[in-house]
Amino acid sequence: MSAVMPWEHSGSKISARHRERLAVVYVRQSTRQQVIGHQESTRLQYALVDRAVGLGWEAGRVLLIDDDLGKSASSAVDRSGFQRLVTEISLGHVGLVLGTEMSRLARSGKDWRTPTVCTTPRSTTTGYCWG
Repeated sequence: MSAVMPWEHSGSKISARHRERLAVVYVRQSTRQQVIGHQESTRLQYALVDRAVGLGWEAGRVLLIDDDLGKSASSAVDRSGFQRLVTEISLGHVGLVLGTEMSRLARSGKDWRTPTVCTTPRSTTTGYCWG
């Protein structure tokens, strides 16, 4: 008998169509001081790569974007990582975005479009699915 993988549980909003695209892990903290003083948060955000693999993505299909560490979300203009994330989503390349404090991804609605929230049963990580 084969084991049931986490993404195979009934009720999961993650489908094969999502896994055909990239999973993106977006790592960000607002200030340089937070990066220095909250290293556990940084470590947990990087560990989301393993979470994406656990949800069924091949490691080579998980894109890590950490260009915005230490940058405020008050504007998307100076955040190259956020701009790359939006570009990849707009091009239809992304099936899942994982991150912490996703509600703070962008403070301005014009910087973001609303995705579907995709979480697995008993998950404490929020992911967003497109497509």
